[in-house]
Amino acid sequence: MPGLGSQAFCQLLAVFGSPEKIYNASRQRLRDVLPDAQASAVAAGPVAEHQALITAWLQQPGNHLVTLADASYPQSLLDIPNPPPLLYAKGRLALLNMPSIAVVGSRNASPQGEKNAEEFSAALSRQGLCIVSGMALGIDGAAHQGALKAGGATIAVVGTGLDIVYPARHRHLAHQIAEHGLIISEFALGTPSRAQNFPRRNRIISGLSQGCLVVEANLQSGSLITARLAVEQGREVFAIPGSIHSPMAKGCHQLIKQGAKLVDSMQDILDEMKIAPQSVVDSPNVEQPVDSEHDPLLEALGYDPVSLDVLAARSGLTTERLSAMLLVLELEGKLTSLPGGRFQRIA
Repeated sequence: MPGLGSQAFCQLLAVFGSPEKIYNASRQRLRDVLPDAQASAVAAGPVAEHQALITAWLQQPGNHLVTLADASYPQSLLDIPNPPPLLYAKGRLALLNMPSIAVVGSRNASPQGEKNAEEFSAALSRQGLCIVSGMALGIDGAAHQGALKAGGATIAVVGTGLDIVYPARHRHLAHQIAEHGLIISEFALGTPSRAQNFPRRNRIISGLSQGCLVVEANLQSGSLITARLAVEQGREVFAIPGSIHSPMAKGCHQLIKQGAKLVDSMQDILDEMKIAPQSVVDSPNVEQPVDSEHDPLLEALGYDPVSLDVLAARSGLTTERLSAMLLVLELEGKLTSLPGGRFQRIA
């Protein structure tokens, strides 16, 4: 119902005990709990059109509606303030009560950030952790991809109705998650993407998880909201450091200053969460051996974005020779080209 959010919903349940008793209550009694407009909407009864939409949606394979009263409702969400009273779900419901870790970060991530998110998520999923994220562009998408590639479990918590895929570029990823993992939302079917929805969904991402790993974030990143909520909910917060010159590392550095655990390998997370490794621990950020001819160039490149002119000065190579070597390294996946004619090494 328009204007009736999860907090008002839970207030009604606390007072009346069940949805049936709420609908049987008088308008005057409802006004003791809700503002007049909301009380009138509830007293008018369920919206038939919306009921029909939900009924048709639930008839599709893999679709579920989970309430606070269901055994499949995630126990971890019952411990947070203002838990969502309803969860629309598509996929494997059993994942809701798996040991989980949130992996979040910037939408405008660097190639190295996306690689870190994918590899950490793959490694953590192999240790039996479900990867929870928000299916956004950048770090979120890479986290889901990492879990899927490793054959692990992943949950996408979205800020729209489940009959809408947002962002549209992740349509294929959404189908993969629905088939092998789980997509959930507290928002009614047909709810479009709205800016205010995403901070609300972040409390579910952190609430589902025993820990929250921030891979890459600037100081305005929504992932810092998720990290703050994780702290308030009593979850562990982890952050991967980056270059002091990179704006995309400043959010992680701020979290570390505030007490988040600095992470440079998966073992750091397993130790803090007291999880015994199920197999040999693979470090996601170990570099592969490189051709000795290119060692000096990679050394000159460092780990910060750098221009061709700076590289020429550092390496003493001609522009023509540099361009050829950079192309080889890019094809091998050892560096990436960035806007503005810059290049960045990928570990």
